[in-house]
Amino acid sequence: MAKVCEICGKGPKSGTTIVRHGMPKKKGGIGLHTTGVTKRRFLPNLHSVRVMENGGVKRRRVCASCIKNGKVTKA
Repeated sequence: MAKVCEICGKGPKSGTTIVRHGMPKKKGGIGLHTTGVTKRRFLPNLHSVRVMENGGVKRRRVCASCIKNGKVTKA
């Protein structure tokens, strides 16, 4: 099952985690150095919700922002 909101289409985004070592110049060091850059994924906050749709009840995977904004009417 895809990690995608069925209302707005929000899906995973990619990014990086950056590891820095060393003491900052402000604190008397020689500065921070990047020692590792790793790919990571930002996943949407999905919930399985029972939704009123076309006069019936269906189960949908919806992100939290769509639930908060009232784009979905819960059953």
